[in-house]
Amino acid sequence: MSASKRQSIVPRVQSGPKAPVNFSSSIIIADSALLAGNHTINISSESVVHPRAKLDSSNGRITIGRRCIIHERTSIGAASTDPTPSESRDGVVISDYATIEVGTVLEAGGTLIGEGCLIGVGCRVGKGAKLGKHCTLTPHSVIRPGEIIPDFTVVYSNGTRRTDKRGVSELKNKAQARQIEVLRRLIPSNPSKFQ
Repeated sequence: MSASKRQSIVPRVQSGPKAPVNFSSSIIIADSALLAGNHTINISSESVVHPRAKLDSSNGRITIGRRCIIHERTSIGAASTDPTPSESRDGVVISDYATIEVGTVLEAGGTLIGEGCLIGVGCRVGKGAKLGKHCTLTPHSVIRPGEIIPDFTVVYSNGTRRTDKRGVSELKNKAQARQIEVLRRLIPSNPSKFQ
């Protein structure tokens, strides 16, 4: 009697062309992350890319800053639903200390995520949108293409907004660094697979 191999119920994902990459030596990137496209993907030091995160540079260059965390099932560099042409060669720029949580979609086309931003579960950020420093998007928030969000803004999923006056940005950065150290022990990393 032979044991059959278990089959995954998750459908296979088409990966497309292998993307050119520029990685720091200290990044953590899971084997099952998906990198595709024909523009460069730059990931800076001590950033983390979780399993099944998709970085697609088909629509422009992707740049991820220092100590960022990209959670599983995110889609960075997704094709936009907005048909107007983009003026930027950059697809998506994510500044230092940003966290992109599970299931978030960041459309390519000059999209900028500011330093220390927290993009909640299931959010969608349209192409050309610019988020200022230390912005927070609560789960399932939608930012329209080309929208500009000022520094320290909290955006709720129902569209209301407020200014975050807590002054905890330095504490958040220290907590992010500690979380990355924990993830370094939990996520098996193999950056050479993508180079």
